[in-house]
Amino acid sequence: MPGDVFWLLVAIVIVGVLVYIAITISGNRPHSFDVEEYQVAWLKIENNLSRENLLSPNLSIINADKLLDKALNEMGVPGKTMGERMKKIGPKFSQLNSVWYAHKIRNQIAHEPNFTADYNQAKHALATYKQALKDLGAI
Repeated sequence: MPGDVFWLLVAIVIVGVLVYIAITISGNRPHSFDVEEYQVAWLKIENNLSRENLLSPNLSIINADKLLDKALNEMGVPGKTMGERMKKIGPKFSQLNSVWYAHKIRNQIAHEPNFTADYNQAKHALATYKQALKDLGAI
């Protein structure tokens, strides 16, 4: 009987170690995005940017920012705001300062009633958001 208890404890320890290893390995896997969904959404954003429509730069920047935030949320990056999430994931971005700048423009659009981004600002911001989404593997 004492030998049976010993082997039962050994078996429990082995199972525990295997479960721990499985959790550790699965936690280190990169997130898998539905790349096609993100690419379609991205093309809509790019195609809606127009020199003729004065509101399209603002809308394009806001939508690009929302798409990046969606990707961060989908990855499970913690934080109440996108800014908090960006602080956590920052090193993954190849152009971190540009991502912050683009997000700052988005905040100006959202919070400053008289702010309007111009076409060139929007083109630069979209290029930055696109690279950030590529860095995460979403597009």
